[in-house]
Amino acid sequence: MEPHEIYLPEHSAEASLKEKIFFSAITLFAEFGLNGARMEQIAEKAGTTKRMVVYHFKSKELLYVQVLEYVYTQIRGAERKLNLATLPPVEAMVRLVEWTFDFHATHPDFIRIICMENMQRGRFVKESTFLREINRSALDLLEDILSRGQEKQLFSTAVTAKDVHRLVSSFSFYHVANSYTFSNLFEEGRDPAEYTDHYRKMAVQVVLRYVGP
Repeated sequence: MEPHEIYLPEHSAEASLKEKIFFSAITLFAEFGLNGARMEQIAEKAGTTKRMVVYHFKSKELLYVQVLEYVYTQIRGAERKLNLATLPPVEAMVRLVEWTFDFHATHPDFIRIICMENMQRGRFVKESTFLREINRSALDLLEDILSRGQEKQLFSTAVTAKDVHRLVSSFSFYHVANSYTFSNLFEEGRDPAEYTDHYRKMAVQVVLRYVGP
């Protein structure tokens, strides 16, 4: 099930209610998932009625798909704005790893929504051609960095963009998704934010060693 076009919130008085509904849905889907979040809850959080939610977004499933598309569009769009093609390959790789780590750390709802989609075995991602197309840019960006580094013999020619993306995502995702259990089990319950710099540096070191010649 897929909307005809992604909803991008508009910052205008006319769009304010629709925007409230949309961001209320992001919060509730992140907290309870598609099955747990109810249209009545979304309406209440947005200060409106279920009828208005249906009016703007038709159904809970269509609203969820637009939320899923929105969170992926945000990270991919922000990546492109880094202008990494203008940086030397090693510097570009470091910048990408640091930025990705920080984006995940500061967007916990993004992580939770992706976790919820994985709990559904990728039901909606699997059906969305748009999501596959929009996320292709993550590999395109890495392929450019890797190819430039390989030409200068700075990176191994055996390394693929998909594997590097998986490695970077693993570090970044784990730091947020497992922060409560890891912190309480191994860090005496301290605020995970205290260790952000440490784990960001670790992620950079691991990636550079992996892609090295």
